[in-house]
Amino acid sequence: MKKRVKLKLKNKKVILLVGLGNPGMKYRKTRHNAGFAVVDFLAAENGLIFKKAFLKPYETAVFDKSEYTIILIKPLTFMNRSGDILHNIFRKTGADASDLVVICDNMDLRPGRIRLKKGGSSAGHNGIKSIIENVGNSDFKRMYVGVGRPAKGGSIVEHVLGEFCPEEQRDYDSAVTEAAGALVRLTEKSVELVMNEINKKNN
Repeated sequence: MKKRVKLKLKNKKVILLVGLGNPGMKYRKTRHNAGFAVVDFLAAENGLIFKKAFLKPYETAVFDKSEYTIILIKPLTFMNRSGDILHNIFRKTGADASDLVVICDNMDLRPGRIRLKKGGSSAGHNGIKSIIENVGNSDFKRMYVGVGRPAKGGSIVEHVLGEFCPEEQRDYDSAVTEAAGALVRLTEKSVELVMNEINKKNN
């Protein structure tokens, strides 16, 4: 049995970094798992191993940065039920939607591009849609990682559940690294400053 993860925190600012994806090796390298890729990168960079919550469908890894505790979260539901875990996370941490940053793929950005945004619609992304439904509003922050669109006439489902070609993979890997660095900078700078830095660069 895996060790129970306790997330109760006191006297700490908290950032919840929720990476979206589909669980299982079958999906690990797919475009739709961009959110998992970013939080996996942060975990590896900080020498962390994700641990499954006791009887709950998510994994977490935790580290401190400046005055913050950063909680990396991977829902183990499939994409369209990503938000189902949030009430339990909020209860365990004392955090709320204002502490939430959701990381996911975005077809309107080409591989290699990222964008940080506050609020907005789901834009058809099922993971974001699930989170909006569970949180009750759409005001939370999002880190988008570009995966590009399928060729004209191509299937969107096959595209997001497919893997990158080698050239795209290099650009995508760079974007994952950049996104991870920008998320950590949220412990040092306002979200507006970080948005300005990366969005201007990625126009």
